[in-house]
Amino acid sequence: MKLLFVHQNMPGQYREFVQWLADTNDHDIIFLTQRKKPPVMKGVRTVIYQPHHRAADDAYELVKTWENAAGSGFGCAMAAQTLRDKEGWIPDIIIGHVGWGELTFMKEILPDVPVIGFFEYYYSVTGGPVGFEPSSPPSAHSPFIMQAHNTVPDVNIDRVELAQCPTEWQKNRFPARFHDKMYVCHDGIRTDKLLPDPDVQLGLGRLDRPLTRADEIVTFVSRNLETTRGFHQFMRALPDILAARPQARVLVVGGNDTSYGGKSKHPSGLRGQMEAEVGDRVDWSRVHFLGQVPYESYQKLIQISRCHIYLTMPFVLSWSLLESMSMQATVVASDVAPVQEAITHGETGLLVDFFDPAALAAQVVDVLARPDAYAHIGPNARAHVVKTYDFLTVCLPEHLRQINALVPADKAIALPA
Repeated sequence: MKLLFVHQNMPGQYREFVQWLADTNDHDIIFLTQRKKPPVMKGVRTVIYQPHHRAADDAYELVKTWENAAGSGFGCAMAAQTLRDKEGWIPDIIIGHVGWGELTFMKEILPDVPVIGFFEYYYSVTGGPVGFEPSSPPSAHSPFIMQAHNTVPDVNIDRVELAQCPTEWQKNRFPARFHDKMYVCHDGIRTDKLLPDPDVQLGLGRLDRPLTRADEIVTFVSRNLETTRGFHQFMRALPDILAARPQARVLVVGGNDTSYGGKSKHPSGLRGQMEAEVGDRVDWSRVHFLGQVPYESYQKLIQISRCHIYLTMPFVLSWSLLESMSMQATVVASDVAPVQEAITHGETGLLVDFFDPAALAAQVVDVLARPDAYAHIGPNARAHVVKTYDFLTVCLPEHLRQINALVPADKAIALPA
């Protein structure tokens, strides 16, 4: 089969799926992306395209999202047209993320090719991160800006045959008129690779020996240290955690930029702001900020953790939560709707009020002090992720079934044995 994948930041949500397809050696795969230095994926041909237009920094806010989306969509369509006209390459199916407008004009170039779009998020001033924190209420203009962002999914639902949504919570963010085209299936977690390791060791530069599972390790992981992912609440819990557990060490992974939501006005970013807020109430010799680390190091960090903290406002669920559960971490997480879909309190994880750092600290301290009382959490978490989110046995077969329903029978992809 000829498959065209589209994502501005290749591979995005298609990391496992594209590589599995390529490894079968049965398919002709092209990936369209804006990423200047995309990863090399064996068996996948990468085509880099440029947006035809970008909105000016001072563009009118209510049309800026659509202006950028239209520019990306037209640039992407022109790249597909070049493949069609110069090489005669026409895919059997197109699979891509709709969020940046890249699929918007594909039907003008390839009208008979079915499209599966990844629909990630629908904006509003209720139920999500906007307006969630009382200290940061939405502005008078926020409802208009949120609705302007929704122009892209509103247009693209009519440009696809199917819409993939990774969780029920995300699906339910979209209006009911979207739902008939939607199927819910996560990207998939490689539980066969993300395993616990009782013998894991992790070296840190300022320590004279590697850390092991015998150490009292607390972990916090986010792409960037930001309010949407609760970094500020995590930092407010640190003084109580470290005071109660004098042997504990805290390992923090994440960059100092902002992926979602507003940026801190502090000159050193949110990390600097929170370090100043908690000040000398924290024993900084036991807190290790590791920045953004290689994937192998991240795995070891989770495998070594006695208590892993995952905080988020109501927003798209991080891969790191499910990956941590797959590695049998004892997770203390924020008690918000998207997390509740993955964690049952007391069974597959522990849920705390996002706005209560004292409760967060108390729960983490109890996990550190009484690990045997929580020994069931990690194995239960892994069993749940294997059953619900495993890539090879759950998510991959479902994605293949959805693709096969849109293509001729002689093009169907065989389900894994």
